[in-house]
Amino acid sequence: MKKRIALVTGGYSGEAEISYKSVVTVQKNINRDLFDVYTIDINPQGWFYLPEGGEKVPVNKSNFTIEAGGQTISFDAVLMCMHGTPGEDGKLQGYFDMLKLPYTSCDAATSALTFNKRYTVAVAAFSGIHVARSVLLIKDRFTNADEIVSNLKFPVFVKPNNGGSSIGMSKVNSASEELGTAIEKAFKEDDQVLVEEYIKGREFTIGVFRKKGEIITLPITEVITQKEFFDFEAKYLGKSEEITPAQVDESIAEKVRHTAARIYQVLNCRGIVRIDFIYNEAVGEPFMLEVNTVPGQSEASIVPQQVKAMGWTLMDFYTAVIEEALS
Repeated sequence: MKKRIALVTGGYSGEAEISYKSVVTVQKNINRDLFDVYTIDINPQGWFYLPEGGEKVPVNKSNFTIEAGGQTISFDAVLMCMHGTPGEDGKLQGYFDMLKLPYTSCDAATSALTFNKRYTVAVAAFSGIHVARSVLLIKDRFTNADEIVSNLKFPVFVKPNNGGSSIGMSKVNSASEELGTAIEKAFKEDDQVLVEEYIKGREFTIGVFRKKGEIITLPITEVITQKEFFDFEAKYLGKSEEITPAQVDESIAEKVRHTAARIYQVLNCRGIVRIDFIYNEAVGEPFMLEVNTVPGQSEASIVPQQVKAMGWTLMDFYTAVIEEALS
């Protein structure tokens, strides 16, 4: 008997735009011989089931069921395809935990932790992972940003502490530049802002997931951006070159793979995550930038590139991710 899968998309933040692009790819590549798939759109206007060619149907939030075909449909698992809140920050995960409903992303605690960049790098650093030095600013709780970041070396990145897709992110090259403007831009997206030292080196990103209990690392991608850094335009509007698999010495690739698998284990990750690194050649080590617990799945996204480079189809991959959640 086929399993019923809720494919959850949408969201309450600007990242919903990316969620709707990702879900198109996922819808096209789910094995319909194994799974009955129901697309659920969660947005500020409500929670709705989107039947193909039909009117949207409200979701019963008390038990996460829908009415379809004259019957009440409950689900065997949730395939998470929502970037940003509430699908990437632990809120929906906590809800599904209370319903005892399996899902494909990290659990509530890990999702909440990794959504907060400062907390993530703190835990990583405590576990011996290389990270950039940084300072956290909380809105209305500091008086002089220049003084607070005076111990950091420029250039620095200024970015919202919570969130992804590089929305609200800036690079400030020197203390004489408009640090305040960059901080103000980031505060428009979040009440916490991370100011982080720039690490010089090659940028790599790698998908990691678990299949039958084994942690698997996907082929590494090197990101070479036409912009000054890997911002929203570089990620989603074709302003970067993504080389998959990365053309890199095996000794470097092994360090990135090993560190990525270690981070996945240390943070108790589940499902597919993508971990971003800068490989600092002067130190000879990868520095972790951030962990994306619901990485993009659109045509422009990196994880689908890596899956294909590994020799899998996306259908094989999504099947493995769903089956791992069901197990």
